[in-house]
Amino acid sequence: MLRSLIITLAIFWSTQAAAFCGFYVAREDGELYNEASKVVFVRDGNRSRITMASDYTGPTSEFAMIVPTPTVLRENQIRTVDPATVAHLENYTAPRLVEYFDYDPCQAVSPILEAPVMMIEESSNAPATPPRGARALGVRIEAEYSVGDYDIVILSAQQSDGLATYLRQENYQIPDGAENVLADYIAMDMKFFVARVNLDRHAASEAQELRPLQISFRSRNFMLPLQLGKINSTGTQDLLMLMLTREGRVEAENYDNARIPSNVSVPTFVRDIFPQFYRDMFAKAALPNTVMTEYAWDMGWCDPCADDPLDLFELRELGAVWVKSAKENPSEDVFVTRLHIQYDKDDFPRDLLFRVTDDSENFQGRYIMNVPYDGDLTCEGGAEYITRKREEIRADAIRVQELTNWRPSDINRLIAGSVRAELR
Repeated sequence: MLRSLIITLAIFWSTQAAAFCGFYVAREDGELYNEASKVVFVRDGNRSRITMASDYTGPTSEFAMIVPTPTVLRENQIRTVDPATVAHLENYTAPRLVEYFDYDPCQAVSPILEAPVMMIEESSNAPATPPRGARALGVRIEAEYSVGDYDIVILSAQQSDGLATYLRQENYQIPDGAENVLADYIAMDMKFFVARVNLDRHAASEAQELRPLQISFRSRNFMLPLQLGKINSTGTQDLLMLMLTREGRVEAENYDNARIPSNVSVPTFVRDIFPQFYRDMFAKAALPNTVMTEYAWDMGWCDPCADDPLDLFELRELGAVWVKSAKENPSEDVFVTRLHIQYDKDDFPRDLLFRVTDDSENFQGRYIMNVPYDGDLTCEGGAEYITRKREEIRADAIRVQELTNWRPSDINRLIAGSVRAELR
């Protein structure tokens, strides 16, 4: 009997840092680096809504971030989002491991397909008074807001060293190299969204983790500022972008695009080390200065599904306000694209520009395990099955080596520990 089991594993990057569309700044006596942030980007016409989620777990007193924006944001353009909503979208689009169990080769009857089972691996209200000298430094405080646990300041500046000096006067340690990058955004007449935690409000709230911040604005440019996020990096970075549109896949306009390897048969030992397998496979597959697509699908359905589609409330919370509540399946009006890039400070020298395409072809990162039958194989069909299965396992081993550059001896050792002796 052939049974199928869908396993979705969260991918955690234990040794790599993730990029962000701004940079973090620590208190004068602290130090902070980007780790595993992600961005949800909803684009509808010239309207953009960006949700910025971080896995920062250090002292909230040291958390602050600076993000360039095209305009001065009003208070109603800034809000916080339930982190579970972002996690749901990430799980829904995550690369998945699909497991099929071989039927008994000694049975004369044809295999019966069972419905797949889905499993998921669990993975004071007043703003601070600005210091004297802001105007003398060429810095203008355009607006100040209190949003959730955050105090928000919108700044404009005439020169980068003046802005950096102002921020240092606010007792923040600016990363080395920030002035040069800030100068480029100042030349583009960008404003600067500065968010830091209000410790009194955060202590009084029920939430233990920092909620993702969301900003919305209108702009003809469908872009994500990237350069500030590279400043906090100490090595290779990963940036995960979850894009929601009315229809059609999103792709980079000013860089090459490619898809991750998919629909690949892999040995069963991958089940236990899937995050490591995917990390190493992605590192080998990711081309320089290329945006990799990991998922592209109408959210109304999927095959296989890694999680339930987002509901109406979650979609509208992220910014898909065109979704109508009267529809039986509101998520079918949303196309989701999951993009992923990996780079260091010398890569992706320009900010990311995107376009919405009319391509609605379905794609997902999918890796297939065919689990050998574990019963009696002494029949005539069993001998034939053993021969065929050995060939399949050898082919899977070669494929994994090609995808990851793992040593053949390590792969053979893992296979030997995961399959019965007759199949080795």
